[in-house]
Amino acid sequence: MPTPSPATPENCTALLQALGAQIRSQRKALRLSATVTAEAAGVSRVTLHRIEKGEPSVTMGAWCNTLAALGMVLQAHGGSEVPLAGAAPDLTGWIPARVPLADYPQLRALAWQVHGTDTLTPAEALGIYERNARHLDMQAMPAHEQALLEALQLALSPNVATRATDAV
Repeated sequence: MPTPSPATPENCTALLQALGAQIRSQRKALRLSATVTAEAAGVSRVTLHRIEKGEPSVTMGAWCNTLAALGMVLQAHGGSEVPLAGAAPDLTGWIPARVPLADYPQLRALAWQVHGTDTLTPAEALGIYERNARHLDMQAMPAHEQALLEALQLALSPNVATRATDAV
């Protein structure tokens, strides 16, 4: 078994810079502004900028909040371990800062009247689901979309009795 290289300040800085670049790439891929992302993570825009640059002086909590706001997960592993490439994190109960229509086929079909954007706020997505509950096909809905709908209902719905999943 190969011995892992010792952690040096240079190695840690390089790792944080790489993680910061991944965070920035994810934010850009989700088409989120720095301000919106910072608000969702509960950090300032300046702190988000420092995270994206990979500055080691930012608290671990700020890093983790930013990762969570972007739907990312931080995993630690030993130097000799290789992270599982296909392993997906458990996103049960997770709500993204913006809901991409392309990832949720039934939401995309229900949001046919929405023009000029590829993403919705969680409140907008829940509103579309609730107004069009009669058109939902829960058997055909992918598991990840059902999980999103349930998370939105639990977090944002004022009246749990009118949940779309209960109507089916």
